[in-house]
Amino acid sequence: MDGGLIKLLAPQIPSLANTTLWHTLGMTQTSNHWDLRTALTVQVLRSIMSGNGHEPSPVGKVQASTLKDPGVKGKTWVAKATIPAPRENQEGIRHAVFKAIDELSNGKPEYTHPNLVDTEVEWTGFRPNAGNNESMPNISEEEKYKRLMAEPTRTSDTTILYFHGGAYYLCDPSTHRNLTSRLAKESGARVCSVRYRLAPQAAFPSQLLDALMVYLSLLYPPPGSLHEPIPASKIVLAGDSAGGNLVFALLQFLLHLHRTAPTDSSTPPLLRFHGAQVPAPLPAAASAAAAWLDISRALPSITHNEKYDYLPPPNHSDATARYPPDAIWPSDPPRGDLFCTLDLLDHPLVSPVLADSWAGAPPLFLNTGEEMLTDEIKFLAARAAQQGVAVEFEQYQAMPHCFAMLLPGLPTSVRCVRAWGEFCRKVGEGGGMEGWVGETKGTWVEARTGREEQREVAELSDGLGMEEVRRLVGEAKGKRVAGFEGEAKTLPKAAL
Repeated sequence: MDGGLIKLLAPQIPSLANTTLWHTLGMTQTSNHWDLRTALTVQVLRSIMSGNGHEPSPVGKVQASTLKDPGVKGKTWVAKATIPAPRENQEGIRHAVFKAIDELSNGKPEYTHPNLVDTEVEWTGFRPNAGNNESMPNISEEEKYKRLMAEPTRTSDTTILYFHGGAYYLCDPSTHRNLTSRLAKESGARVCSVRYRLAPQAAFPSQLLDALMVYLSLLYPPPGSLHEPIPASKIVLAGDSAGGNLVFALLQFLLHLHRTAPTDSSTPPLLRFHGAQVPAPLPAAASAAAAWLDISRALPSITHNEKYDYLPPPNHSDATARYPPDAIWPSDPPRGDLFCTLDLLDHPLVSPVLADSWAGAPPLFLNTGEEMLTDEIKFLAARAAQQGVAVEFEQYQAMPHCFAMLLPGLPTSVRCVRAWGEFCRKVGEGGGMEGWVGETKGTWVEARTGREEQREVAELSDGLGMEEVRRLVGEAKGKRVAGFEGEAKTLPKAAL
């Protein structure tokens, strides 16, 4: 055990001992559902997320601790590449995104108008013959990509475009390699993980611009790219947590583009990209694990499911002031949320749970534990199904946020990634949304036994309607604005 881990765990020894005792005696709320390893893991994560009882660390320090690349070892191929931004005529993509933000807004929101930037990606594949701690060979990125593509386990032409989680200000693809490698194995596909810009340094819509640019670059590779052109019928959007938010924000943007395009509805709308007018088709499918779909964190499960989760509870009246100042926070100009201006908390490209329509969307796959974000995930799944979209939904009893990544050895985690991979494989084999042969279905998976029950996806919202969701998010936004104004009464309007 290294010194850093000892330093992290030492203050938690008393609480871990207490957790062990009460869990073993069956005296906790989760004893009937969790094994001891899960109970201890969640306890450690709760302590970290709450600051170990100390003052919270500055955002920059927390972010830096998650950006250390541990290197690539084990049964994973990783080939790194840079997706170049257009050197001229960036306005096609930028204008389309800014126009969609304005058209989908209730008022006139103020937000940054960032440029496109070069964006790094990691091509990931399963490497079956490597040892668990074996490093990749010392060869060029081009050769790594060729070997990844030549693996006999890559049995599908599908490409999974993956957006990592981490609350938009933590992590990068390196922290998700184990998960994306497993997803590649179960799907037989290759995964392209995007190193999008992180908040708070880059505010919304920087991340949406990055996602759109990489998506278009898969379709229309710039010169020097490792990959050949990939048809939209072979691209599945995927992500977890904040990355799941980005999946559905990108999909909602593309749907809006199609709805409002002046051309014939049978022809994809055009965007100017690297000097050419190119079609912007919908992807074959979209999928997410534990998607964070309501940035305001306003729906009932945020408090009702605390006992199964490690995420910190929301504090709508003091959501950002608790972070000590450092080089990256507060932002300049100041704003009331790490990710976006408070103006945009209830915008459907920021909080996709508020999107009016998913009609016309490709097949969707969503899974969740019994976590704090469950209500927003169930609501989006139900609304899409009610509007005629094919939806596969899975819920895992008593499981915490992103359990399949954090607890990969659990039988429920193995099942979760396998089902996700099978969905991606099925989409690719069907030739995309036009050839989809699946059906809308919902599955509840029991924690201890793995027993499955079928659920009606269109009825998952548990009585929550769009009017009630809008009311709850609006109330949370109002508290956030009031709290922020109380901290900084002299800040300019743009900070809100």
